[in-house]
This record gives sequence, C-alpha cells and structure tokens, in this order.
Amino acid sequence: MTKLIVGLGNPGEEHTEDRHNAGFWFLDVLAKQLNSRFESEKRFHGKVAKAKWEGEDLFLLKPSTYMNLSGQSVGALCRFHKITPAEILVVQDELDLKPGTARLKLGGGTGGHNGLKDIQAHLSTPEYWRLRLGIGHPRDLAGDGRPMDVADYVLRRPQLAEQKMIDASIENGLQILPLFLKGDTQTAMMELHSKA
Repeated sequence: MTKLIVGLGNPGEEHTEDRHNAGFWFLDVLAKQLNSRFESEKRFHGKVAKAKWEGEDLFLLKPSTYMNLSGQSVGALCRFHKITPAEILVVQDELDLKPGTARLKLGGGTGGHNGLKDIQAHLSTPEYWRLRLGIGHPRDLAGDGRPMDVADYVLRRPQLAEQKMIDASIENGLQILPLFLKGDTQTAMMELHSKA
C-alpha cells in the first residue's frame, strides 16, 4: 500500500505558478479533498500533511529543498517512518507529455528530471511509482522560431489554455487515486491512460 505521496516543485511564492510545480498543485488539491493541512517539518525538509486512507496513515510531502534536492526530503521522511520505495508515489511535471496527459509508471529512468535524479540517489533505486503530469516541451511551441530553454520553460507560468489542460490531468490523476491506493495499479493505469 502507498504510504507516501510526494509532490515535486520549488518552494516560494515566486514559483507557485511555475509549470515545474505541477506536483505541488496535485498535492494541494488532494490535501483539500482529504481535509489535511500542510505543516512545515524541518526534520523532513518540507511541508507534510498527514491523512488517513482506509484506516492507514498516508503522508503527503512537498519538499522545501528546491527541486534538485528533493531526495533529501523524501529520504528523511522515508527513513523516519520506515517507508519503502515501493510504498511511494511521486507526482511530477513531465516535459515529454503534452498538457492534459497524465501517466502512471513504476520505476524507469529519470528523463533528465533533476528531482527524480535526487530521489533515486537518496532511495538507491528507481523502483518507486511516478504520476507524470504533462506540461509539454518548449520545442513543441517553437513554431518557426528557436525553442525556449527548458529551464526557462519549466520555471514559467503556463498559458491559460495549457493550465486548464494540466488541471484536467490533475483531476484525472485524482480520480484513479482510490484504485491506485488500494493496490489495483493495473486498473488505475488502464483508466488513466485511456484519458487524453
């Protein structure tokens, strides 16, 4: 059973609306649905909300370490609460998926995502679940011009139409979460992957 859901993003008001914070957006909606509040936890280098799911503790974590050091936060919470990599779901922004698309996967590479790289380093394995929320890639928006730098792209606010699509993918992810959390990962994946 999943015991920890991590939303990836960067702390600070200046990053609240950045594409890179899609994981935070997901957790904010989930925490509201679960009537949980985030509180700063220095020992876990992040903001933590604790909820109950089917009578079991479920932790929600938003690292405060900045994206590239997310593993420090994840590792600290996992060690303290004895959570294994297989019991973790990391919600991340994904350049290689179009806005509006969400995909679940277990393990695999990091796709150049620095937050995932650091988590993998701290967990010593890539074998944890990921919910990938598509934010699109700047090369797809370039048209005839030169594409925007990836770092600049992820640290900018999406256009309104993109934001609506990302919000829809967050909603789709939340809809399959009950299946995922009860361990029916295959059905959760099939349902999620059949949407946009």
